[in-house]
Amino acid sequence: MSQSSAAATFSFSLQTPSRYGPRIGNILYRRTGPSSEPIQIATPGILTATSRGVVPHLSRDNHRATNAIRWVNVPFETFLEHNPPVPTLQPGLNPLHTFLGFVPGKHILSMSGRDPYDGREMPPNGVQHISVNSLRGVRKLSPSDWRSYVLSCKPDIVFALSDIPFTNPPYSQKRLTKSIDRSATWLSAILRPAEGERPLNVLVHMAGGTSAPARKAFSDSLVEKLYGPEADAVAPLTTLDEAVAGYSFDLVPLRQSLEVSEKRDPRNASPTDLNPVIPTHTEQIIPLVKASLTPLPETKPRLINSTESPHEILHYISSVGIDLFDAHWAQRAADIGVALDFEFPVRSASDERRDIGHNLYDEQFTYDFKPFADAFRGVISEEDSSSVPICHCLACSPFHPPSRIYHGFDTPEHSGTPIRDPESAPHYKPHHTRAYIHHLLHTHEMSAHTFLVMHNLEVLDAFFAGIRSVIAERPEAWTEEVEKFLQKYDGSLKVFEAAKASWKAVELARGKGRLAREKEKQDEATLGTVIETDD
Repeated sequence: MSQSSAAATFSFSLQTPSRYGPRIGNILYRRTGPSSEPIQIATPGILTATSRGVVPHLSRDNHRATNAIRWVNVPFETFLEHNPPVPTLQPGLNPLHTFLGFVPGKHILSMSGRDPYDGREMPPNGVQHISVNSLRGVRKLSPSDWRSYVLSCKPDIVFALSDIPFTNPPYSQKRLTKSIDRSATWLSAILRPAEGERPLNVLVHMAGGTSAPARKAFSDSLVEKLYGPEADAVAPLTTLDEAVAGYSFDLVPLRQSLEVSEKRDPRNASPTDLNPVIPTHTEQIIPLVKASLTPLPETKPRLINSTESPHEILHYISSVGIDLFDAHWAQRAADIGVALDFEFPVRSASDERRDIGHNLYDEQFTYDFKPFADAFRGVISEEDSSSVPICHCLACSPFHPPSRIYHGFDTPEHSGTPIRDPESAPHYKPHHTRAYIHHLLHTHEMSAHTFLVMHNLEVLDAFFAGIRSVIAERPEAWTEEVEKFLQKYDGSLKVFEAAKASWKAVELARGKGRLAREKEKQDEATLGTVIETDD
């Protein structure tokens, strides 16, 4: 499957075709001009989340220094406080890259109307708009405005608007029917060809809520042959699916609907919800995802937003065959001081279950001078073991760059001049320690989260590399390797809950009334002890 124009070519190929089950593939994006080198994303792989187009805690030189960031999604609702939105005023061939500081030859940028991780209740969508959150409150985003913004910003990938309700569930059959009809109509609006415009690479959100028949009905509408005015609007296409680049699934609204259903009738709860190894609601969502995919071709990429753990990722790869997953949960872990520490496949079995990361706010790391992760080592390491993989993040493998750092878009690499001598190499230094990051977190130093984000993305990227290697080289061992992972690493994510509590305590310590709280805490610590004084 491919879509091409004079500007760019997007394609996806499967090395191990499979409708449901583990599969590996490759996304190739090639644009013409100075940045003509193709961008390749091996699947299963990751998509990086942003806030107002910025990867939280990372500067431009940070995300250029890592290969873990390849596809970046920009929720456009956060720019809608101005009319017209500021990114639409940027000129050039790659205006969104220019505005946000991403490299056209290194990063794929996608645009979505809403933030797929935001599940707040919203006003109802209308026949000609969806409700979105901007910095200045709720705004209405129409299909015509969305098309205009997309054509101005020229993202590499665009998510079609979808009528996914964020009002209080559950939703009636009538509301689901409206959702299906509107989503299909809005998809045809973004697919409509126009003279002088390059074809868009469009991902479609799979509508239908928690009703399997409704989800299948929406998918059927994508592959059904069009007639009359509907066909004329998207000619020369004969079906909507012909121009669709891939399929997207948002888990947040599905989880919310299932939670409400369980509260109304506990009998609707899945028995696996009580099993910490299997993520909550996953077993209920998998049949819904399959219902959407059943009528559709298997040769297009499938993306899932808002997974919450590597355990959940493995279940979707095993049961459905998902190709792309967002990294939001790993980035959020960095916000609360968690350094991820897990690997796939597991190199050594252990009877003791391990957390998938370390809460570096915890006092136990005050004098811990080990690297962030036990499963990885830095380029310069005291361990003389080639069997331990290297983490190339700036925390585990810090280095002095061989040339100056550029923070603007007008860097030599955009003019065709290399930034550094090909023969030059960075000068690596010993890894940063857990004790150092523990200190930075407790002193509210922003660089702590920068190191954690880069580390967590590298660990997640290595996790997917391991997944691809097992599927490609030892497919018969896939189930066994997944079981080893589930047995070794705790899926309850207790370390995240502990980190959230620690993070809140540290944040509270620097707020209003800090001195009074510190005195109260000291008094509690000395309660019941005898304090000696000189007479």
